[in-house]
Amino acid sequence: MNKAGLRAKLRARRRAHVAALPDRVRGLLFHRPPRAIAELIPPGASVGVYAETAEEAPASAYARWLFEAGHPVALPWFAERGTEMAFRVWDNPFDAETLEAGPWSVRQIAAPGEHVTPAAVFVPLVGFTATGARLGMGAGHYDRWLAAYPHTLAIGLAWDCQEVAALPLEAHDRPLDAIVTATRVLGPFKRSQAR
Repeated sequence: MNKAGLRAKLRARRRAHVAALPDRVRGLLFHRPPRAIAELIPPGASVGVYAETAEEAPASAYARWLFEAGHPVALPWFAERGTEMAFRVWDNPFDAETLEAGPWSVRQIAAPGEHVTPAAVFVPLVGFTATGARLGMGAGHYDRWLAAYPHTLAIGLAWDCQEVAALPLEAHDRPLDAIVTATRVLGPFKRSQAR
C-alpha cells in the first residue's frame, strides 16, 4: 500500500480508537513521560511538544509536566505555508488560550516567542513500526527539521492501534529514537534499526 492509502487507513483506525475510549479513560492517559523516557532528556534541556488534534496522542499534559520539571517547552511554529518549521518557547503550557491557529490549522504560539532548538522533541505521527519507523502527516515538516538537527532526541507519541508491521520508507524519512504509547515504551532504538 502506498503512503497516501496507508495514511487514510491509519487515520480511520485512530479515529475509531479514540472515539471508543471513554472520557474517564482518555483522561488517565499520557499524563507524564514514562521514567525511561524522562531520563533520556538532559536536566533543564528544552523540549519540543505539539498541540494535539482531537485524535492524536495528547502531548499537552507532557508539556505541563516538563515545564514543572524545569524544562523550557516549545511548540512548532510556521510563519506561513511554505516556510520551514521552527520551534518557539511556550511560556505557559497551562494556558492554551495563548495559542492560535497557524497556517496549517494547527495551534501554535500566538505572540512573538523566543526561537529555540529543542534537545528532545515529542513527535506526532499517523503510523509507526516496532523498530522506530514513522509515518507522518505527509508534508515532511518533522523529517526536514530532524534532518537539520540530527542530534535531537525524537520520541513518537501514538495510540497502540497506529502500529503496523512495516512502512513504505523513503530516503528522507527520519526514524525515531523511541515511541511511547498508552501501554508501552518502545526503544530507545539505534537509529539504523528503524531504516
